[in-house]
Amino acid sequence: MNPLDTPTDLSAQRRQFLLAVRRHGFTAAVLGLAGGYLFDGQAMAQTAADEEKKQKAAKVTMLFATEYKIEDYVKYPIMQAKYKDNVEAQSKGQIYCKLHPAGQLGIGAALAQKIQAGTVQGGAVSLSNFSPYTPVVDLINIPYWCGDNQRFANLVTSKAWNDEITPKVMAKGYKPLFYFTVDPRTIATRKGFKLVKTPSDMQGMKMRVPPSKLLQTFYRLAGANPTVVPWGETATAIKQGVADGLDPAISALATFGFHDLLGHISYIRSVPDAQMFAANAAWYQQLPDDLRKAFDAANEQTQIETFAQIEKARTESMRILREGGCQFYNPTDGEMKQWMDTCGEQRKEYDEFKLQFAGSMAAFDNFKKAANTKGPITVPDFKL
Repeated sequence: MNPLDTPTDLSAQRRQFLLAVRRHGFTAAVLGLAGGYLFDGQAMAQTAADEEKKQKAAKVTMLFATEYKIEDYVKYPIMQAKYKDNVEAQSKGQIYCKLHPAGQLGIGAALAQKIQAGTVQGGAVSLSNFSPYTPVVDLINIPYWCGDNQRFANLVTSKAWNDEITPKVMAKGYKPLFYFTVDPRTIATRKGFKLVKTPSDMQGMKMRVPPSKLLQTFYRLAGANPTVVPWGETATAIKQGVADGLDPAISALATFGFHDLLGHISYIRSVPDAQMFAANAAWYQQLPDDLRKAFDAANEQTQIETFAQIEKARTESMRILREGGCQFYNPTDGEMKQWMDTCGEQRKEYDEFKLQFAGSMAAFDNFKKAANTKGPITVPDFKL
């Protein structure tokens, strides 16, 4: 779709969306917004009728929630509308996917908890926000071993990962549907704060972090003061100077409205800004065998399409951030060596995490080998 751009158009869009919700229901309104026909009454009525018919005909209804707007896929590679299409097509209409985007049912760790509890059947949440409920996925937040897009894709599609990590995630109440990354994490600093080139630039810096113990360790090693701030409060913290910086990928910074708050973004490529599409494990396990196979096929299909969207989303996000006055910085090889030497996975401070999440140092080495072995999906890495 072509999003409306001016404030007047956005206000009209919001009013029309609320009107469509009242007249045609939330799902039809979401699809009308995604499809660009929100203002077409006839098309909206037909969509509502089609959705009602599909839901009645389905054997299973899946509530799928995210914190992202449907149209965000243009700048953030999360393919919600496509996912709905894939699930319904692969299951031949036997699974109806009801989307709840834009944080309707919660964001971050709160949404992860709802998936675990079965309040919603599935959703998309960052691995860092999953980590309080399924700590083993925090393994990816050990810096400088799987941060690049290709190495992350290799890892999460490997036999080692799916034999060792997936059962542990299942035991916590989640069925991983697929993993993806939206690029490596950055060091993004508020307007008026200095550019961060090396760890020495982070001395005493107030760094907002998600609830990941590993990321907190990483920034302490760099000399910063990491502070866990709920994602919904992060923009305010940056605006008020409570935090000097944050670390999401470029696409996340643009999608969540940081374009006018940031002065610099350093592309330090430390860890993947990774997400997981997950279902409630009990809900998944009670699906009939044929529907489970169809559901698995839809997830595999969407994973490939999502990785393919990364480059386009990044390009649009960089345009938005540059228009807001943000400057990008790509560390030199020498500066990257300083990051790796100061904060990299070889530091003994990470050994306890390797043992806790991987099970042994040898197992972690196997995961490293998997990350460095080309898997079935090709993902372009990026350097500014």
